[in-house]
Amino acid sequence: MPKRLLAVATLTVSLIGLLAWSQQRREPLKVSGYIEADEIRIGSRVGGRVARVRISEGQAVRTGEPLVELEPFQLRESLAQAHGELARVQADLDRVTNGFRPEEIAQAKAKHDQLDALVRKLVKGPRDEDLASAEKLLELTEAESKLAKLKYQRAESLFAKQAATSDDLDKADTELRVARAKVDAQQEELNKLKKGTREEELDEARAQLDEANQVWLLRQRGSRDEDKAQARAAVEAATAAVKIIERQLDELVITTPVDGTVEAVELQPGDLVAANSPAISLMDTTHLWVRAYVPEDRLSVKVGDAVSVSVDSFPKERFAGRISFVSRQAEFTPGNVQTPEDRSQQVFRIKVTLETGLDRLRPGMSADVWLGK
Repeated sequence: MPKRLLAVATLTVSLIGLLAWSQQRREPLKVSGYIEADEIRIGSRVGGRVARVRISEGQAVRTGEPLVELEPFQLRESLAQAHGELARVQADLDRVTNGFRPEEIAQAKAKHDQLDALVRKLVKGPRDEDLASAEKLLELTEAESKLAKLKYQRAESLFAKQAATSDDLDKADTELRVARAKVDAQQEELNKLKKGTREEELDEARAQLDEANQVWLLRQRGSRDEDKAQARAAVEAATAAVKIIERQLDELVITTPVDGTVEAVELQPGDLVAANSPAISLMDTTHLWVRAYVPEDRLSVKVGDAVSVSVDSFPKERFAGRISFVSRQAEFTPGNVQTPEDRSQQVFRIKVTLETGLDRLRPGMSADVWLGK
């Protein structure tokens, strides 16, 4: 009998201790939320008419995969025109960079030398040989004038004797006048040679020589720095114009920037797509997270903590996650979120980025985030 009482007492004490431990034991905190993902709405910066649709709703796509192709319209012709303009301004840049050709420089030098010789000739004046030649010509014209005068006197005497006609007299008179004019002209030429070059002619020749010298120096130095800078700027502008059109051509093929799933596409060949407007909706399946809310009295979590996530679709599995965001401002528990604590208390929103299960979990699933042990 005493042994039975002892056993009963021992059992009673054990039950009381177990009950007290169970009341003091704290279950791991579980908060519920939903799996979410980024929705990406893709379009084209140029827009245009749809030429081909490569995807359908629900289709999984990989990064860089083409989704929709647009007709090029006049972009290829515009690109050819831009390439032509680039070639033109590049040729102009090469011209001003390379400077004048050797033949052009030699031509300028030859002109300079020609005018330099002329100036030196004008400075020295006529040669002695030129003066002697002019004097001899003057003597010749004077002799011709004397001969013409004798012929005129003879014709005049014969005409008085009626041995010559008036035509003979007129002819002799004309020859005399021409001979005298030649004498006067040659006399002026000799006087000019004796006086030498006029100062005005020398100034004109020197000015022409200076101009030729500047042209020669200019061709030796080549193009101005300002002209080269302007030509380089034109090439840069033309290059930028080519790149703009090439980028517009790239925009004719709408590709996916991430791995994901096509959520919505309502395009058919022939449809018009506006520029800078969404045309396709993608769900980014490479980055999933759970949005949940933690009660204020259990706010011991911090960014970077590792947690586990469970979903109803896989009740026996836990998926790894990591807290990537903890709100700094409290809010009231949303009506569609359940926690073991009272709904009326304040909570803090957290974001748990999933690290495993990305190939099986889907946005919209209900999920439980297990915090602590």
